[in-house]
Amino acid sequence: MIDARTGLTLYQKHADAHIQVASTQKLLTALIILSRGNLDGQLFIAPPDTYVEPSKLGLRPGQSYTRRTLLSAMMVKSENDAAAALARDHSGSISAFAATMNNAAWQLGAHNSHFANPHGLPAYQHSTARDMARIAFRAYREPFLRRLMNSRYYTFLYSNGRRKTLENTNKLLARSAIFNGMKTGYTFAAGRCLISSASVSGREVILAQFGSKTRYIFDDAERMMRWGLSHGRFLNLGY
Repeated sequence: MIDARTGLTLYQKHADAHIQVASTQKLLTALIILSRGNLDGQLFIAPPDTYVEPSKLGLRPGQSYTRRTLLSAMMVKSENDAAAALARDHSGSISAFAATMNNAAWQLGAHNSHFANPHGLPAYQHSTARDMARIAFRAYREPFLRRLMNSRYYTFLYSNGRRKTLENTNKLLARSAIFNGMKTGYTFAAGRCLISSASVSGREVILAQFGSKTRYIFDDAERMMRWGLSHGRFLNLGY
């Protein structure tokens, strides 16, 4: 857990262990897509973009969407085909985009990470809680991403006119207004993952959790961040 304003570590446990981080690495994907700009430009869905599971919009080759709509679906509902399409559109291939991710991560101070894809599905890749907190610290500073991550719902408009309401995977948003976003993740190898943020009375914290279970992760996040918001200013602990 870090102070979201200063980056100061408030609490850490196994912060530098190499771990799978699942869809939380979409925070880095989003930063790269956002930095390129032209979010209202169109991209066409290619067949490889659809070869992902399990969370997906069901995009079809040849359909056209703006980068903004795909980025929104990726951040709110964690749709993997949206992530794949954005990455391929950005760099030409998933492997080329992964190289961009690794370079961007290094520049952000995430020196113990290696990424292989934009969505976090199983692959030879890893990060650490400390590295992901650094990436989240940067994402927290982007107003557009902050709005998406704090949106409980997003209505996706398909190219044929059909609409689908996507519900944010971050269940903390429904608990209290102090919880204001970030990103969930899950694979069998990674377990339940959550990077979350909260703010109250001028205090702001970011928490990175990995390898948890569904029945614990949101309760643990709420407990930890409430502690950080009330006591974190006085403490800089390491365990």
